Amino acid sequence: MARYTGPKTKIARKFGEAIFGEDKNFEKRNYPPGQHGAGKRRGKKSEYAIQLMEKQKAKYTYGILERQFSNLFKKASASKGITGEVLLQLCESRLDNVVYRLGVSNSRSGARQLVSHRHITVNGEIVNVPSYSLKDGDVIAVREKSKSLVAIENALASNSNVFEWLNWNSDQKTGTFIKAPERLQIPENIKEQLIVELYSK
Repeated sequence: MARYTGPKTKIARKFGEAIFGEDKNFEKRNYPPGQHGAGKRRGKKSEYAIQLMEKQKAKYTYGILERQFSNLFKKASASKGITGEVLLQLCESRLDNVVYRLGVSNSRSGARQLVSHRHITVNGEIVNVPSYSLKDGDVIAVREKSKSLVAIENALASNSNVFEWLNWNSDQKTGTFIKAPERLQIPENIKEQLIVELYSK
């Protein structure tokens, strides 16, 4: 399965924010990468460059490659809602993202690995496709054999996030995808309208 495996701090510095989660290296050097770093004078970006940057940020944030992201946009465009909002809802409805939001993993890449390695079930069936799109009422659980995994135990112990659109039972290690989140419930700093404008050209 293709995914970005390069240096994450470099990408975070490019966008000026820790898009992959807590990053001590980013905090030390939160200026753009490159030979001249913070001292380089950067010219005004074109409208296209700003829109492209926002699309790249969304792709890296959710760990989605170009073709998959383009397909999600087409799906969002064909839906009845606001295209940009629906696009983010589709990203948030991915199984790897929900596993991350539930706190079963500290990062989306870690959540993707848990799904790929068959540690996660949906409605009682093992699902090993990270991009699997969840529907309202789906029950996500840590597989019985995997409940004692140290990585999962540690992630759940350090998780303090609560999302209204998800329900988590810590005793059973099961969660319910109540419904796709509203835009205000999505914490990511993504200007989705810029992505819509880019694809509309």
